[in-house]
Amino acid sequence: MTESLPGAHMREELNSQPQSWATAADLKAEQALLPQPGARVAVVGCGTSWFMAQSYAALRESTGHGETDAFAASEAFIDRGYDAVVALTRSGTTTEVLELVERIKGRIPTIGVIGDATSPLVSLVDEAVLLPFADEQSVVQTRFATTALALFRASLGEDLSAAIADAAAVLTEPGDDELRDAEQYTFLGRGWTIGLAHEAALKLRESSQSWTESYPSMDYRHGPIAIGAPGRVTWQFGAAPEGLAAQVQATGARFEQRTIDPMADLVRLHRLALDRAVARGLDPDQPRNLTRSVILDA
Repeated sequence: MTESLPGAHMREELNSQPQSWATAADLKAEQALLPQPGARVAVVGCGTSWFMAQSYAALRESTGHGETDAFAASEAFIDRGYDAVVALTRSGTTTEVLELVERIKGRIPTIGVIGDATSPLVSLVDEAVLLPFADEQSVVQTRFATTALALFRASLGEDLSAAIADAAAVLTEPGDDELRDAEQYTFLGRGWTIGLAHEAALKLRESSQSWTESYPSMDYRHGPIAIGAPGRVTWQFGAAPEGLAAQVQATGARFEQRTIDPMADLVRLHRLALDRAVARGLDPDQPRNLTRSVILDA
């Protein structure tokens, strides 16, 4: 890797995702630290981590493992009788997450899923699940987010071998200039892939300064479809509602969907975000106005 090239860190990190997922899938002791079936759980995070929390919460509850809510750490309604709070953060230094964990310490069991093993959150939580192999140098998150979600999925009993194979395959595909150069992107999901749609929109927005939006798939026809037009893209993660593809295509927009694991489809979006940023002369390792962690003044 030539570190002087724009997006060099992001490229290395997104390309390493299949192996990182395989590592996470094998972390049985760490998975056992996550909430047990039947527990009422809140999952909190900020930015990308909040969107991964949404996906985990939807998966956990829909597979019968227990009531699970996802919150932005700054807006969390924690005093609802939860049996545990899971705090997801790459850096372990995000102000809102630290403040929330400090506020509930000793009252509600806390589990941190953390990239940086030296962070202050490690000593604050009751249990720390550490993923240092997934930590990143790029400001833009790719590997840590999907690796945490891979850990969550494996803890719920999922076999990730197909997802890992799909991700490895998309990383070898040639680029798509038409997709890369679109004027606007809308991302859609259903169930656990709604979080992926929100994350895709954020990733493309922050890395390439692009116009992106995201919605639950069924809600797209309640207004957002109005921006569908030639030169624009509507990207569906996972299965689409019946008739939606034809409705999008009728606007002249491109309807983008793959029959692959949705998490692997997010890796495909990561590649697109990198390629679009570099084509625009941007460095996604250092996006405008962003830092690796949001640390607020006291």
